[in-house]
Amino acid sequence: MSGNVVEDLIHELTKLPGIGRKSAQRLAFFIMGMPDSEALPIAEAIVKLKEKARFCRQCFNITEDEVCSICRDPGRSRDRVCVVEEPSNLIVIENTKIYKGLYHVLLGALSPIDGITPDRLKINELVERVKQGSMSEVIIATNPNTKGETTAQYISQILKPLGVRVSRIAYGLPIGGDIEFADEVTLAKSIEGRNEM
Repeated sequence: MSGNVVEDLIHELTKLPGIGRKSAQRLAFFIMGMPDSEALPIAEAIVKLKEKARFCRQCFNITEDEVCSICRDPGRSRDRVCVVEEPSNLIVIENTKIYKGLYHVLLGALSPIDGITPDRLKINELVERVKQGSMSEVIIATNPNTKGETTAQYISQILKPLGVRVSRIAYGLPIGGDIEFADEVTLAKSIEGRNEM
């Protein structure tokens, strides 16, 4: 630390994903200009998060309890589990209000070049859940990029011998999108994931 409180804050903010030095400077000066009544609750919320938040022992979602509210919900279908990379992905799927099964959060995606191997993710725990439970389907909802596809393929290969159906969410064109502006990979996935009308 430099000893300069503004510079210290800028340095700490650059540790956040997607925040470069310029963004960190803007944020630091914005925070400095905020009234105490607005700035201090932000600091308190960070402290509370670090003190109280933990990963659910069943699905690895973020929770304050040992088991998250989704895993405890008796109204959720127990025969399906949706596999996502991060808790933020789970939130996006939950916001659709379509999926009513359980989740499993991997806490990342395979990337051997970055040292992210299967043992660094919650893949073994997923295998154990499938072996123990009455799962009829595992829905893989990893990101549509190289890491996500690699992770999906790996999980599919290790789960299929266990007799569970493994599916992958469909990818395609966004509603309101224009085919003319779609990249080839997105368009190919749209054609592959087509549905009967």
